[in-house]
Amino acid sequence: MARLRAWQGPAIFSYGFRPFFLFGALDAALLIALWVPWYLGFIQVPSMFTPVSWHVHELLYGYVPAIIAGFLLTAVPNWTGRLPVVGWPLTGLFGLWFGGRVVVAFSASLAPALVYLAALAFPLALIGFLTREILAGRNWRNLKVVLVLTLFTATQILFYYENIRYGTSVYAERAAIALVIMLIQIIGGRVVPSFTRNWLKKQGFPVLPPAFGQFDRFVMVMSAAGLGAWVVFPAFAIEEPVLGFLLMAIGAFNLFRQWRWRPLQTFAEPLVFILHLAFLPVSLGFVFAGYAAFTGDGGAESAAIHCWTVGAIGGMTLAIMTRASRGHTGHPLTAPPATAAIYLAIMIALVLRLAAAFNPGWTFTLMPLAGLAWVFAFAGFCVVYGPMLFKPRS
Repeated sequence: MARLRAWQGPAIFSYGFRPFFLFGALDAALLIALWVPWYLGFIQVPSMFTPVSWHVHELLYGYVPAIIAGFLLTAVPNWTGRLPVVGWPLTGLFGLWFGGRVVVAFSASLAPALVYLAALAFPLALIGFLTREILAGRNWRNLKVVLVLTLFTATQILFYYENIRYGTSVYAERAAIALVIMLIQIIGGRVVPSFTRNWLKKQGFPVLPPAFGQFDRFVMVMSAAGLGAWVVFPAFAIEEPVLGFLLMAIGAFNLFRQWRWRPLQTFAEPLVFILHLAFLPVSLGFVFAGYAAFTGDGGAESAAIHCWTVGAIGGMTLAIMTRASRGHTGHPLTAPPATAAIYLAIMIALVLRLAAAFNPGWTFTLMPLAGLAWVFAFAGFCVVYGPMLFKPRS
């Protein structure tokens, strides 16, 4: 708090969630606003990557790390009891992230090695910051977060290698998605029932979500095994029916796990209900991926990936961003109509993207509509929450 009080610069750099949530959301909106017309052939982005590779890279290695940074730079001080990273160090860290986005966007005329180094500078610096804080605070149990971030950064390096060698990045993309989904299951699996329990208690509900137990551990282990099999499936001769049954069973286990959290009872409060809506695509993604393994249906495979990226990653990050932004800026923990509209938009984007996956003939209609809903959700976050994030806490 002493460091927070000493910082006399812009409020946007007074806490980690402020710049990374706001500009991460802006990046997500601009990413799809540019990518859809580029993919459809109407514009050209001066990037050295193909439209699909740029889309994947900037979602997984641009947007996602920004939100992870905003979350962890806010959470780690609570874990360690140390002062948060604020002011010029936070500004420098944000500058590395922002510079990486600019370099990748205008990379067509740059040396590839320079582009890779610029894009990797931020995640490596973030790992260094977090490792220092966790070690200094002797918070050993949360070193696993650093391990996950390190593995995630390794998938980014693999992404560049695959693109150089093969012109595609199947394994890096799958591994990155799998790691983020596991993070959502680990962190979401704690906060969703916790926030639900707190809200239901206030409303006087007698039956509350159970505490994390053996069944949750079983589902987590099975999910990790299923995601690992899904990542390596293109390279190894795993029997499709075996993988299909495994993934669909994991989807059912996750659905039952979430049902125990009493999701329908939270409908009256969108700030809580969105957590359940955003966790649901985790289970559905397993089901679609399993169906794709059984049938070889490319539409189902696309549906699984977009369940996990648009629904789980997009929805859960918006849910956490809105809740954390309201709580840390002194606003009530309830969702006003404008925030509920943001949640509705991301769910519409998911439904339209799934419809496009299963109806390829409608792609040129459904994909732009899904993109428009995504842009509305993230641009809406910037409009509604930007003023909160730029102002000091009242």
